[in-house]
Amino acid sequence: MLAMKEPVQLDADKLEQLFDQLGDKAAEDVVCRAMEELAVRLAQAERLYRAGKVAEMRKCVRSMGAIATQIGMGMLSRIANDVIACIDACDGNALAAVHQRMLRAGESSLTEIWQLQDLSV
Repeated sequence: MLAMKEPVQLDADKLEQLFDQLGDKAAEDVVCRAMEELAVRLAQAERLYRAGKVAEMRKCVRSMGAIATQIGMGMLSRIANDVIACIDACDGNALAAVHQRMLRAGESSLTEIWQLQDLSV
């Protein structure tokens, strides 16, 4: 049986840079809002995928990748780009697999950053 868990790779340097630029309170606010947006967009991407609305899904996933990059979730951003590539290639089989990987990676990334809630990177 395949393990259905994605290892998380957070970019602590990116988070530290964000905190240095914005200060602790502002950076914490940015990270919390970004986490909320990512959770919403992951759920939205899933709904759009199940409804077969891949053009709308592409927009959702593209913005999700940008948010992930902003808060140091490079792996999630790369997987989001892979989802977009699958959509652009009209490869439904690859899209199914990569989309599921994105959901797992997103959930794992959100859990990991939530556990760093004190944000002492």
